[in-house]
Amino acid sequence: MRKKIVAGNWKMNKSLADGLLLVDEIIRGSHNNSVLKIIAPAFIHLAAVAEKLKKEEGFEIAAQNCHQSQNGAFTGEVSAEMIASAGAQYVIIGHSERRIYFGENNGLLAQKVNIALTNNLIPIFCLGESREDRNANVHLEKVKQQLKEGLFNLSPSDFSKVIIAYEPVWAIGTGVTATTHQAQGMHHFIRSEVNRKYGKDISEETLLLYGGSCNADNAKELFACLDVDGGLIGGASLKAAEFNSIVNSFG
Repeated sequence: MRKKIVAGNWKMNKSLADGLLLVDEIIRGSHNNSVLKIIAPAFIHLAAVAEKLKKEEGFEIAAQNCHQSQNGAFTGEVSAEMIASAGAQYVIIGHSERRIYFGENNGLLAQKVNIALTNNLIPIFCLGESREDRNANVHLEKVKQQLKEGLFNLSPSDFSKVIIAYEPVWAIGTGVTATTHQAQGMHHFIRSEVNRKYGKDISEETLLLYGGSCNADNAKELFACLDVDGGLIGGASLKAAEFNSIVNSFG
């Protein structure tokens, strides 16, 4: 049976002090240990958050990005090795904001996936379509291309470590959420493509998260979808009560 995950992506929010207070509030309100909670704060928080959570059941930590090189003269960048040394177990790769604002393409993201795996980090690989893609009815091809160019170069054993997060870009931060039919449809399509590439056993174990204005009001309905294994949560993860409510949305 696939595990259930709720990952909170804080993006560029919270001072170090405020971030640690938020972690304390999440811990106090967390009572569902059957769900894995992944906290993805800014880089400056990683070591301190890891220290707070190291004895807490059901919590793990992700970085929001990493550089594609192991090390080197890349001022301002953070390597996968650094992230792992700070106590994180995961790294988000290919978030739509990285693709849109920083021009990250599938080839670059494939390099980031590889370097994350080399450093024993689990990639949370984001993919999804724009409103224009969906309106033009090319959304399935867009996601298929992202899978092929970003992940399908991996060996079966390496691919089995990856978590995929589907982000309908038109829903992120807009307050618009994909319907359960749209979310389940795309998650089923992704799982079918994984099946086509790696076979039934791997596809049935692949973890698929929904990300796109998921909140306490709609999480229960989304998480009830057959191929949705949890959520990658943005703004709603910045409030402890709402984040914990989303975690508790699993039946």
